[in-house]
Amino acid sequence: MKVVRVVGYHQDLKLEEAPEPTITSPLDVIVKIGAAGVCRTDLHILEGQWAEKSNVNLPYTIGHENAGWIHAVGDAVSGLTVGDKVILHPLVTCGLCRACRFGDDVHCEDSLFPGINTDGGYAEYIKTGARSVIKLDPSLEPADVAALADAGLTAYHAVAKAARVLRPGNVVVMIGAGGLGHIGVQVMKAISPATLIVIDRNPAALKLAKELGADHVIQSGDDGAFIKEVQSLTGDRGAEAVIDFVAEGGSTSTGIRMLRQAGNYYVVGYGENLNIPTIDIISSEINFIGNLVGSYNDLAELMVLAAQGKVKLHTTVYKLEDFQTAIDDLSAGKVRGRAILVP
Repeated sequence: MKVVRVVGYHQDLKLEEAPEPTITSPLDVIVKIGAAGVCRTDLHILEGQWAEKSNVNLPYTIGHENAGWIHAVGDAVSGLTVGDKVILHPLVTCGLCRACRFGDDVHCEDSLFPGINTDGGYAEYIKTGARSVIKLDPSLEPADVAALADAGLTAYHAVAKAARVLRPGNVVVMIGAGGLGHIGVQVMKAISPATLIVIDRNPAALKLAKELGADHVIQSGDDGAFIKEVQSLTGDRGAEAVIDFVAEGGSTSTGIRMLRQAGNYYVVGYGENLNIPTIDIISSEINFIGNLVGSYNDLAELMVLAAQGKVKLHTTVYKLEDFQTAIDDLSAGKVRGRAILVP
């Protein structure tokens, strides 16, 4: 089968031939890839940022946002039939550790992460585990939802955390309306009554956010005038929550100036360090909350919203062979929404 592999850090990916994965455990599942999302994390992998954390042996196949059709199943797998349309939770989890038993499988103590520390979905087939498979509603196709397996799941996970403590009349600010942010907007409007303000530098991203239901959109700039606009919209109190899908170029230090006393700051994007005076954290009792993908149940709930038409991906489709174009377009900021590879 065709696979796209990392052959070295700070090098281009390479299209190669590899054997198809095979069933080796009773709970294994082989999926024929219908679409694989191209994620900014893939760029970070190529830059070597994940080398020590993943400790993966090169070469290997990346791609951690995957959907397709069941191709083969192990002897102990039930409820899945060859040909079923499915989306894959990004982790292959054990189901036995304390985290898994609490439904917090994203923190499984004995997990694999296809596309990060083992072979992923930039390929024609992928091997996963039965615990990672979610059957799709008949109205959905793999290419419609593949990138929701991580980008959507991460956005849902962060937004759902915020939504649990947001009430009618509260305000939430989202920084960034790109690949994750445009999903976050839809999720927030689907599950929370809070007023949503979206901030982005890109007018096209703001136009999309408004079309997706944002109550207010504000274009950011270096002069910081958008902070005054947020304060005006919140009666000079600030927002109860800020969800930062960017976390680069000072967005965090800027973002806390839009947060009210005892507010929550949800960090989703990464790339910069937090440099916040402790006196500011203590005096205002603000909370910083990290977010790493989400659980199987989070993804199952997101698929319900997708089937209801409340969350839709805006995608740019590339053939698997055109992986380098997809990577280059994403790196150059040319992709609106999400990019997907289709074998």
